[in-house]
Amino acid sequence: MEGDDCLKQAYGCILRNDFEGAIRWFERAIAADPDNASYYYKCSISYSRSGKLDRALYYALRAVELDPEQKAYGYQLRTVQASLLVSSARFDLGQQPPDPASAIHTLQEAIELDPLSFDGFFLLGEAYALLNRLDDAVRCALEAIRLNPGDDSARTLFTDMSRKRRALRYRQQRRQRRRNR
Repeated sequence: MEGDDCLKQAYGCILRNDFEGAIRWFERAIAADPDNASYYYKCSISYSRSGKLDRALYYALRAVELDPEQKAYGYQLRTVQASLLVSSARFDLGQQPPDPASAIHTLQEAIELDPLSFDGFFLLGEAYALLNRLDDAVRCALEAIRLNPGDDSARTLFTDMSRKRRALRYRQQRRQRRRNR
């Protein structure tokens, strides 16, 4: 079977929400034409949507190797790399005790790769909140809301951190007034 025929089958699977089937057909297209970067790219996207980021990374890297000038392939590679970093940071934050400093470093790298990463900004806001860096937490929560206005968790983070920041400023102002008496 030709690669283009395999693509048609893969797209049919996608229309039926059968992403595993689509992956199999994309891999068959790759087997039929192993130098076609677009097949690797499309396979990477399907793996990403299936949450199989290690495989998505492999196929994205291969697409970029075959056609480094194609901007979409580079973008796919960066978003997969960012998703892997977000997963790593989520692990750091889930440890007992959490490791927000490590998560912050990792999430900043993820956001640099994918500045549209809602999860990156949201988790970065949570990590800043754990370190009581309230201004940074509010800034990240606002960016997460901008990226996904319907997300309640980002709105809750923003509200909680804003409230906490106002309370802290109020206590600081009260202390300052007492000192000035």
